[in-house]
Amino acid sequence: MKSRLTLSGISIEVTRKRIKNLYLRVYPSEGRVALNCPWHTSPGKVRKFAEERLPWIKKHLQNGAVRKGKQEPAYVTGEKHPVWGEMRELKIIRSKKPQSVFLNGAGVIVMLVKNGATAARRKKLMQEWHRAQLKQEIPKLIKKWEPVMNVSVNEFGVKKMKTRWGTCNIRDRRIWLNLELAKKDPGCLEFIVVHEMAHLLEKHHSPRFYRLMDKFLPDWREREWLLNGGV
Repeated sequence: MKSRLTLSGISIEVTRKRIKNLYLRVYPSEGRVALNCPWHTSPGKVRKFAEERLPWIKKHLQNGAVRKGKQEPAYVTGEKHPVWGEMRELKIIRSKKPQSVFLNGAGVIVMLVKNGATAARRKKLMQEWHRAQLKQEIPKLIKKWEPVMNVSVNEFGVKKMKTRWGTCNIRDRRIWLNLELAKKDPGCLEFIVVHEMAHLLEKHHSPRFYRLMDKFLPDWREREWLLNGGV
């Protein structure tokens, strides 16, 4: 059951579930605040819980607004780019060799490009590298979790998604993962893989679904917290 609570002009989505504790999540990139609480929590307790955390909510919503206002990367030497949860320096090298991206021994992202390569082309090279990173790691995770969860995945893919970290086609037993996961901590990728595979056992985000998540990945809430910016 969903409802809304407004504090200082901030709309908070309140969802009542079969859980034991109250959980507050801020999604800075979406400007959204969500509060999950047990079914029978009184409105007064929900309001007090949110009010006590209002400064914290405002702080992280503001941080999200600042991040939104940042300029698009230019993909030039010296810029910092996230790779598996760590910010890495980028080094552009003009070369006659095939255009490519790799991490050198010092942990620097090296991008080999041809003379005249545009920012759009450098961006595409980075995305292709992120895709390759994911396609290397996802099969390992699927292989790890299939026998544990007693499910099988027929196919997986990687694509850009605006509002989701992953999706699952239950009929075809195919999962899709968001390209942006290559920028996040590896534990976040594993969380999304397990999440989507759990949908092969339970289609909806029902109490049973969350019991399955608790069973297979007990720290999934911490991973979700980290995935959504650690706020």
